[in-house]
Parts: sequence; structure tokens; C-alpha cells
Amino acid sequence: MNTFVCLAGFFIVNKLGSFQVDISYFILSVFICFLCAFVTLYYFYFVEVAKNINTLSEKIRSRFLTKEIPQKHNQLEEVDSLIELENRVDFLIESRQKELSHIENLDSYRKEYLGNVSHELKTPVFNIQGYVDTLINGGLEDPNINIDYLRRAEKSIDRLINIIDDLETITQLESGDLQLDLETFDIAALCKDLYSSLELNASKRNIKLELAKKYDKPIYVKADKFRIRQVLVNLITNSIKYGKDNGTTVISFSPLNNDMIIEIGDNGQGIEPRHLPRVFERFYRVDKGRSREQGGTGLGLAIVKHIIDVHGKSIKAESEPGVGTKFTFSLSAAE
Repeated sequence: MNTFVCLAGFFIVNKLGSFQVDISYFILSVFICFLCAFVTLYYFYFVEVAKNINTLSEKIRSRFLTKEIPQKHNQLEEVDSLIELENRVDFLIESRQKELSHIENLDSYRKEYLGNVSHELKTPVFNIQGYVDTLINGGLEDPNINIDYLRRAEKSIDRLINIIDDLETITQLESGDLQLDLETFDIAALCKDLYSSLELNASKRNIKLELAKKYDKPIYVKADKFRIRQVLVNLITNSIKYGKDNGTTVISFSPLNNDMIIEIGDNGQGIEPRHLPRVFERFYRVDKGRSREQGGTGLGLAIVKHIIDVHGKSIKAESEPGVGTKFTFSLSAAE
């Protein structure tokens, strides 16, 4: 009897041990299956979805945002592809809304533009007519006014020539007749040369012209050097005209991917938000009286935008009244 009980006990213990081993194997198998399923799901859902999002984001950029100025994030940081896609879609929607608004106002802009052209041309023409008429009717014999009026007439003629030259430049840019002479050059050295040539104008307003850093090493870009010089002269001259006394104009360069981001900022009077979307329009003036007093044609920023557009890049303006204005554009970087 004792022997039978012992054998029965041994049998039960053996079965229980086997059952516990089977449970352990079952739990382990379930865990391994779950882990494999999770890894598979992670790969196909997250990796593949992220890949598709990146592809879609790049399609939007290449199709609609080829001139978009790259955002200056840390290139070592991982960029969330979904957030980047959302930002590009938002940017695309905003751009299209602006285009629709511009199209709706196109007729009024056209009338305003024709009125501005007429006004800008009539002003120096009427001045010249008045000076010449005075000289013909006896002023030529008056030594107190003859030379003075001739100089005033010459100044009005120069203004008229500048307007015509700028209009011709814009026409060439818009029609596609202008051929870019692309070359590799050091844009930091170009800015330093321009600062030297514009230093006298800046000193009259006690405005400092500075580079954000020393930039001892060359910063090469591939572009039309003559046209980019026009861009820089217009932007720097603008910052001097509308800067504040004892103010500062600063240029900075930031490499990003295959582009070089150029920023020209000042701490001047700034531009009100309602004017900002139209600063690149021909003859559009934020402060009409002061702009004409400063001798501008009203075409400088329009030429700047067209030149950057022809390079396949983009330019944007940011400003806050009383704080200052910053213009940012990109060019293709070169080795």
C-alpha cells in the first residue's frame, strides 16, 4: 500500500512539473510572438509610413515650393517627418491663399501701377519743363539762377533715366530675355567691398555696416555676380535710407544643405504688417513722401525679387515697427 501511494505521488509531481514547464514554454512563445509582431508592425507602420510621408513631403516641395527658403534648424537634429509635412502643407495653403487674393486684386493693382508709373515719370518731366521754361524766359541771363536751375534740371533728368533703366531691367527679367552669367564667387568678400563703397552714405546717418562674424574664410556661391551685387546694393541702401540714426545694418551667412542663406537686417523704423505683403511690388512705397525725398525710384525691391526669382530662389521680408526689418534670401552654395 505504501509503495502504491509513493508511486502515485511521484506520478502526480512529475505531471505537475511537466505542466509548469509547458506553461513556461507557452508564456515564452507568446512573448516572442508579441515581440516579433511588434517589431514587424513598427517597421511596416512607422518606418514605411515615415518613408511615404517623406516622399510626399519632397514631392510637394519639388512641385510647389522649389523656391522655398530652407528653415535653419540644427542639421544634427532629427526632423519629425509628419510635422515637416504639416508645415509644408500649411505653407502651401498660405501661399495659394495669397495668390488667390493677389489675383482678385490684380485689376486694382494694375490701375494703381499705371497711376504710379504716370506719377513717377511726370514728376521729373514737369520739373525739367519748369526749369527750362524759366531759363528760356529770361532766367538764362540771370547769374543768380541759371546755373542752379540747370543743375536742378540735370538732377531731374538723372532721376528720369534711373526710372527708365529700372523699368527696362524689370521688363528683361519678366520676359526672360535676361541671361544670367553664373559664376562661383566669394559673397562675403563682395559684401565687404560694398560696405566700403557705401560707408560714406551710412556715416551721414551714423549707421554702422557690420558682418555678423569676421568670415575669414571665403563663402562661395554660384550666381550672377553682377545681379547679386544689385540685390545687395538695393537691400543695404534701403536699410540705410530707412534705418535710424546711430543704427546698425548686419549681414549674416548660414550654410544649409546645398544653399547659402543670406540675411540683411537692421534696427530701423520697421514696416507695418499691412504693408509687408506688398513691399516687392513695383512703385509700392511704404512712406511715399520720404521715399521720393530720398531719391528712390520705387523699383528697387521689385528688381531684387525678380533677380532672386530668376536664380530659382526666393526672398522674404520680416519686420516689426520700431524694432527693425530683415530680408532673407538663398543662393546655391559652391565649393
